[in-house]
Order: sequence, then C-alpha cells, then structure tokens
Amino acid sequence: MKANELRELSNEELATKGEELRTELVKSRLDKATGQLEDTARLRTLRREVARVETILREKRGADE
Repeated sequence: MKANELRELSNEELATKGEELRTELVKSRLDKATGQLEDTARLRTLRREVARVETILREKRGADE
C-alpha cells in the first residue's frame, strides 16, 4: 500500500495491518530458511511496508497529543 492510502486508515486499522504484515514477514522468513520462498524480494517489500505502517502510526499518535 502507498503511504497516502495508509494515512486514510484509522489507528486501529493501521495496528491490525501492521500485525498482518509482521505475521507474513515471519512466515516468509521461515519459507526462505527452508528453501520454499521463490520471491526473495518479498522480504524487502514486507520490511518496508511494516516500517511505513509504524511510521504513520507514530505520526498520528504524535499529532493526537
């Protein structure tokens, strides 16, 4: 998802999205370790998406204060 799309989500939706992405990242890391992951670039994409969600959550929480 793009940052602008993520900014439109609520804090709860962002937290849920972050958890889903982290779960997928862990699964992908396990697949890579066992040799089952075909698209290794997906790990990089997932890491960046998690960081993007965390950044936007921090921005929103900072704006609420």
